[in-house]
Amino acid sequence: MRSDLFARLALLSAGVIGAFGVVFAAASAHGGDTRLYSAAALICLTQAPALLGLSIGWRMIRTAGIASLLIGLGCVLFAGDVAMLARFGESPFPYAAPTGGTIMILGWLTVAAGAAFRRGS
Repeated sequence: MRSDLFARLALLSAGVIGAFGVVFAAASAHGGDTRLYSAAALICLTQAPALLGLSIGWRMIRTAGIASLLIGLGCVLFAGDVAMLARFGESPFPYAAPTGGTIMILGWLTVAAGAAFRRGS
């Protein structure tokens, strides 16, 4: 039951992050700093399907929970920082984007580790 809740949270995160990816892509097309908005859109629109996949394979991938958390948090930090920089010219805190990027990398490595520690093997 608890794992189902976390899988649903990963799916919710996929939807929200994907939606923000489209918002950032639209912002890029309609003015502002197109380079920064495009970067934020790219990050969101590439991480959302990963979260979707993790929510679908939740029971099969032992590391899905921590990977989802890391990828989602990293994406919010990275894309949020870049979008705020594009919109307001300021970051929420120093090194938010590199911190988010590092956290996403750790999330992807956690997905890879899940291959070595697959459930049912």
